[in-house]
Amino acid sequence: MKAVLLFALWAGAASAALAASPGEVPVGATLREAPLYGLTLDYRKLSDFRGKPLVINVWASWCGPCRDEMGSLDRLARRHNGRQFHIIGISTDDHADKAQRFVVGTGVSFDNYLDRGLALENMLGANRIPLTVLVDAKGRVLLKVYGAREWDSPENKALLAKTLGVRLD
Repeated sequence: MKAVLLFALWAGAASAALAASPGEVPVGATLREAPLYGLTLDYRKLSDFRGKPLVINVWASWCGPCRDEMGSLDRLARRHNGRQFHIIGISTDDHADKAQRFVVGTGVSFDNYLDRGLALENMLGANRIPLTVLVDAKGRVLLKVYGAREWDSPENKALLAKTLGVRLD
């Protein structure tokens, strides 16, 4: 009986440790203000994107699954970005030059920013990547999706449309 109880306590503590990053904003809460240091644009603030839903993709240049989904995010952005919602990327790379080479090498059309000091990584809960966070027009976190996806597939476009409350052709 003690072994079962100890295992249950350990499992609960382990899952809690994986569940949240320091300062993470949970689903349903509003994102705090954060600086965005541009890889494709100059400095902005997270609040600059309020007014339309926002798709935030957290990635790193060394992350294979991040590379895998970047093409589908770019296709989605080329078709829909700025119309009914915005798409931005957040690099967790330690060096801006690596992130910049990745952005240039992939040819993505949406804006990408460097997460200096882990502020966004922690706030978004990016304890594993890729992470895509869907945010409403007021800055409230609607959904967090861990792992690579084909974001322009019919299934994921339906998920985006339903979650963000937009219509995608």
